[in-house]
Formats: sequence, structure tokens, C-alpha cells
Amino acid sequence: MVKGIIFDFDGVILESVDIKTRAFKEVFKEYPEELDRIVEHHLEHAGISRIDKFKTIYQVFLNKSIDQSEINQLNQDFANFVYREILDCPFVPGAHQFLQLYHKHFKFFLASGTHESELRDIVNRRGLGRFFQGVYGSPKSKADIAKYILQEWALPASDVMFVGDALADYVGAREVGLPFIGRVPPGEMNPFPLEGVFGIIRTFSELEEMLGFKIENCVIDG
Repeated sequence: MVKGIIFDFDGVILESVDIKTRAFKEVFKEYPEELDRIVEHHLEHAGISRIDKFKTIYQVFLNKSIDQSEINQLNQDFANFVYREILDCPFVPGAHQFLQLYHKHFKFFLASGTHESELRDIVNRRGLGRFFQGVYGSPKSKADIAKYILQEWALPASDVMFVGDALADYVGAREVGLPFIGRVPPGEMNPFPLEGVFGIIRTFSELEEMLGFKIENCVIDG
């Protein structure tokens, strides 16, 4: 029996993964010879805090030190770019209707690698705050967020699904013992292993079918 669902945000609720990729290209445009490696690192570590990525990029790819003020400036430039783009990007197919239909019948939560204050601002600006019992982001890890949700809401792990699009989501769910559903965009390769994956979806209609939700029993809350 599913009582709650923890969703990642980028690539699960919004089709916003490409925005983050373009943001990395923008903030590191002064290093064109390293851009391909920087983007590859970002994509291979989807779901990880961008602050950690910045540090690795400087240390490993640019062979430079970076102080806190430089990190703060990079972070602000990145956030400004993403913020402008994400307010207008489309939903994952069926996501908005799914949230409208079912948020009063199940407990919904967000767990994202985006900084928590930014995430909450974006969620509210997109008019999504009313759908979620809690909205959580970095610097907390996906596993720590999931543990907090289970404890705060007295939910057994077996009753809560984690829907994510990155290996970091899968790893976080596995660490806490949550059943995991992977979201893979149409045309993309499935990055998830077989073990511990309840299923793979591309749209939210597939999530409805997978979980056996009954749309006729729910009323849309506009």
C-alpha cells in the first residue's frame, strides 16, 4: 500500500535537466577546452549538489584552488541562470495533473539536489507548494532527506516510493530501503540497474498504471 511518494524535482516533475547542463556551460564558458569534461562530470553525477561539483571541477579539471568567495559567486551565477529558465520550462508529461489529482490522497514530498531555499522559491513560483507535505534540498543528501521524512511522518519505508531520474536518487532510496521507480525521458537510455528498481516510467500515466491509482476516485484540485 503506497501512502507516500518522494519525488526528485529536475527531470521528474519538470523537464529541467537540460537547464542545469546549460548552466554549467555558462558558468564555465571561460574554459572551452574543458567544457566537454565538465558537462560529462555533471551528467555522471546527477542529483549531487552543484557545490560539490564546483569543487571537483576546479580541483580535477582546472587544476586550480577555489576559495569560498569564488564558490559563492559561481553558485549565484548558476542559480540566476537556472532561475530564469526554470520558471518557464515544461512539466514532465502528466506530472501536473498527477499532483492535482492525488495530493489529497497520498503524502507527496520533494527531495532535490537543488539548494533548499532556491527549490522552495521555485516550487512556490510555479504554484506547486500546495501539493507537497515537504520540500527538501541540498545540502542534505537524498538519503538523509528520506530518513527525515520517514521519521517525521511516522511512515514505514515499505509504504513510501522514491521516484527519481538519477543514480544518486536510486542510491539514496536503496540506503533507506525505499522502493524505487526510475524516470527515463523518452529516447534516453535506462541508467538504472535491475536490482532494487520497482519499475521504469517515462510519463506519469505510466506511474498511475504501475501503482494502480484509480483516477475516477479522485477529484482534480485546480
